[in-house]
Amino acid sequence: MNFFLVYGLLLKAVCTSFSGLASLPMIREDFVVRRHVLTDAQLNTAVFAGRAGPGPNGIYVVSVGYFAGGLPGAAAGLLAVMTPAFLILPMMRWLRARAATPRVRSAIRAVIVATAGLLLAASLPLAREAVQGSLTLAIVIATFLMLVLTKIDSAWVMLAAAAVGVAANVF
Repeated sequence: MNFFLVYGLLLKAVCTSFSGLASLPMIREDFVVRRHVLTDAQLNTAVFAGRAGPGPNGIYVVSVGYFAGGLPGAAAGLLAVMTPAFLILPMMRWLRARAATPRVRSAIRAVIVATAGLLLAASLPLAREAVQGSLTLAIVIATFLMLVLTKIDSAWVMLAAAAVGVAANVF
């Protein structure tokens, strides 16, 4: 598949989605349903490969590019993931120059509140499904309290929560 076509399709999916796996329906439509470049199994493998390692949830786009066009496709996927970050910098400079106006400040505040609402709406169903008993509820509450009330690094808190969960399942 053509480098520029892979880049364009993946950029469209990345730019029009909220974040992470939100671009998955559009990518499936373009690569599996319309163009028959990927199978559902390959798309699942790409998502697994992107989610298995550290980094952003949307990095699976690089694997999709690889399945669609080999190494040039992977490069197109990487560029598609990086492009919005580079576009936001000039936009922020433009907005900062106009941030003195009350309309722009109000619009920025509205976007921040809307983003927080969307994150909360996406997190609550995940949290409901993840908390499957009194032990996990206790871990969630203890972790929340430790993060809010202490200055312990979040990595140590998560590591301790994971250790408690593993220890509870082993013993």
